[in-house]
Amino acid sequence: MVMDRLDGTMDFFSVGLLLRTMFSLFRQDGAGSVDGPLSVKMQAFFGRMISRVIGAMIRFTVLIFGVVTITLQALLGIAVLLAWAVVPVLPIVGFVLMAGGWLPWRS
Repeated sequence: MVMDRLDGTMDFFSVGLLLRTMFSLFRQDGAGSVDGPLSVKMQAFFGRMISRVIGAMIRFTVLIFGVVTITLQALLGIAVLLAWAVVPVLPIVGFVLMAGGWLPWRS
């Protein structure tokens, strides 16, 4: 269950895909070739550069958020697994504490 949830989160954020396409055009605006005078080609060049910068900023933000989310989810999963391993021992610990006379309200 923990691994399935972590796998789903990793698939949702697609860290590898975000890294591979970090500087790709954002939404592929202006991806085609441009014919015409130099001013039109320069305008298309700067438009593609702005699109790449916007795409990189958005992908970087999603990448950071994804890495933080995956890390927190992995840590929470480890805590749940450790707690799950400790739960069967708790009745024995409670019995030993009771037999020793320890009461939570009388420490």
